[in-house]
Amino acid sequence: MITALDHVVVLLGDIEAGIKTYELLLGRAPSWRSRGDGAETALFTLENMSLELMAPSGKGQGADRIREAMKSAGEGLASICFRVADIAKAWRRLDRVALKPEPIVETESRDLASGAGLRWKRTRVASELSNGVRIFFLELAEERPHSPAISTAPVLGLDHVVVSTADAERGAALFGARLGLDMALDRSHEDWGHLMFFRCGDLIVEVVRRPGALAESSPDQLLGLSWRVADIDATRARLAAAGLDVSEVRAGRKPGTRVMTVRDGTCGVRTLMLERAARA
Repeated sequence: MITALDHVVVLLGDIEAGIKTYELLLGRAPSWRSRGDGAETALFTLENMSLELMAPSGKGQGADRIREAMKSAGEGLASICFRVADIAKAWRRLDRVALKPEPIVETESRDLASGAGLRWKRTRVASELSNGVRIFFLELAEERPHSPAISTAPVLGLDHVVVSTADAERGAALFGARLGLDMALDRSHEDWGHLMFFRCGDLIVEVVRRPGALAESSPDQLLGLSWRVADIDATRARLAAAGLDVSEVRAGRKPGTRVMTVRDGTCGVRTLMLERAARA
């Protein structure tokens, strides 16, 4: 059913400030900007997914919903959207596994600069049935333009999105059994808890239960993003020179990876940069 992670949504109060933040972080310019239904949006489209920044615009129900969401949870990751090839077939599957999908809607967006249009069909499942995580599904009519690099050592794409859960079995049931993602890893460790990797296209949905997690009845949360880079040393040098607080580069938990943490300048999103060793 699912072919890829299409995009993740970050809510913020000021779209212009958010664009500047992610231009610096990703080393890329937004490829699409739009306004409508009480929201301003900017898309950064990378090799394997898009990042959508969304801020309230004016008055109305759409703007009120965004402001209310940020009032309760602050700026940061708000939802994920999976790509499907056939939205009607996906809707039937979601209905069969009792996720109560909303009716399919057709939507169009126009780029403020070029006037070009994008069209898609989408649905979403009931958040109380997806363990509190807002999950959408989308069939895109045409591909989005990619974000051009505007600095050295830009981010290439997303390596994994992290979901924090208080109940590992519940998380496995959702992403594995009900959504049909392939489990690539299931491992526990006394220091970092229970970790599960689910393949989604060429990236990973990581579901983690930390030691000392909240009660099992607590909702799951979108925890953070790990961005893929070609040269982590060059990326670190670029971000540090721009004044961001970044950690030293260290070995990642996955063999053959090197990572660093970006501690600020992310609009409230826990952020990691990751370099994969070249395969022989």
